[in-house]
Amino acid sequence: MIEILYGRNAVCESLRARRRQAYKLMLAEGIRQSDIIDQIISMAKRAGTEVKYTERRNLDQLGDMHHQGVMLEASEYPYSSLDEIISLAHSREEPPLLLLLDLLKDPQNVGSLLRTAEAVGVHGIVIQRRRAVGITPAAVHTSAGAVEHLRVAQVTNIARTISLLKERDVWVAGLEAVREAQIYHHADLKGALAVVVGSEGKGMRRLVRERCDFLIKLPMLGQVSSLNVAVAGSAVLYETLRQRQES
Repeated sequence: MIEILYGRNAVCESLRARRRQAYKLMLAEGIRQSDIIDQIISMAKRAGTEVKYTERRNLDQLGDMHHQGVMLEASEYPYSSLDEIISLAHSREEPPLLLLLDLLKDPQNVGSLLRTAEAVGVHGIVIQRRRAVGITPAAVHTSAGAVEHLRVAQVTNIARTISLLKERDVWVAGLEAVREAQIYHHADLKGALAVVVGSEGKGMRRLVRERCDFLIKLPMLGQVSSLNVAVAGSAVLYETLRQRQES
């Protein structure tokens, strides 16, 4: 199956990562030359990818997307396994750090979290195969292509995956604004850890929440009772990075 990636950063990072088969690079005629466009063309040619210039309206007809004059026909996103994620952490001699997304449905939120995850050195993402958004071209675009460098595992059951992680001595922290949760910067996030983020509006499902070793939350001093899931998850990931760098 062919996917169409769009946007300069998304296409550039996909070509840089070289984890997909790139079939055709499509550029709008008259596109302004820049460093990133030069990089995209150079990487495509080195990979033996067809480079085609076409009228911008032809790109517009491929979908309602902010393509910036750049599209790439490529193979499907290369999902990984949980074992591959853990092995990556061990190969770097680092305690595993995973982000689990419990039925998130908005590719904008997923893409934002993926971008932060890649920036802070998360070893892998876990998403559920059904009833949740996958790594779609929209998520790739929102992540600015960061997900092309990440390992993402699709699993049948998030709660079962939490149990498997705990068997591997990975602690699991659920992000949930409930009374019993710790303020996130008071929790110990330095060791082998999986952070679970719940879906937009509903949060984590009951069984997923119960499987977590502990719950964390962000302090809320204003009148609004909750934060966007991508904002809250990103704050926790950066606190995890801070603690790891100081340990």
